[in-house]
Amino acid sequence: MMNKVYPSAAAALEGLLHDGMLIASGGFGLCGIPELLIAAIREAGTKNLTVASNNAGVDGFGLGQLLETRQVKKMISSYVGENAEFMRQYLSGELELEFNPQGTLAERMRAGGAGIPGFYTATGVGTVIADGKEHHDFDGRTYILERGLVADLAIVKAWKADPSGNLVFRKTARNFNVPAATCGKTCVVEVEEVVPLGSLDPDKIHLPGIYVHRIIAGQHEKRIENRTVRKRENA
Repeated sequence: MMNKVYPSAAAALEGLLHDGMLIASGGFGLCGIPELLIAAIREAGTKNLTVASNNAGVDGFGLGQLLETRQVKKMISSYVGENAEFMRQYLSGELELEFNPQGTLAERMRAGGAGIPGFYTATGVGTVIADGKEHHDFDGRTYILERGLVADLAIVKAWKADPSGNLVFRKTARNFNVPAATCGKTCVVEVEEVVPLGSLDPDKIHLPGIYVHRIIAGQHEKRIENRTVRKRENA
């Protein structure tokens, strides 16, 4: 079996990064983001990146780190409302933005990973999302053509992996990580733990190792974007 486990994020990304590439990044808000790999890309200094991700991190963390260093040329995203630097760069014309409805972005990644070049959806019809896209009527309803997304590199975060790359995610961290992993020509995964081969229940594996090329294990910060609390009511 080919060794997929690497000693560090920098080692796992060696030979994969180049200026102008398209990267698909998993995560939902700050949940399940590949923070170690993002930090390594920042250190590598790779620039003019196009990044497909549901969010753009927050200021100073996650993909926000790559915005700070001006390494991102374009974002393909759904929700970017937690990042003041993103807003500043976008409004000043420094950063390109391709907005995608959340389900459309997930399906673009899934389609790309499944070898499907495009699909029709009614989401976005009659809005700026539909501008310049092919329209077609099916059964009396108008749909727009969206293209499948194939990335040069996928970076994702999982809970556990075995040496073959079979992955298990925890709760919300499963989110965009699975479709992002499948749509990358090369997929690099960071996990909290690499477990022995054969120790994962085959029925509990969320993504088979055939999609995974390189793995690293490490400690994660697991930040929360906005913590809101209320006083406990008396019992």
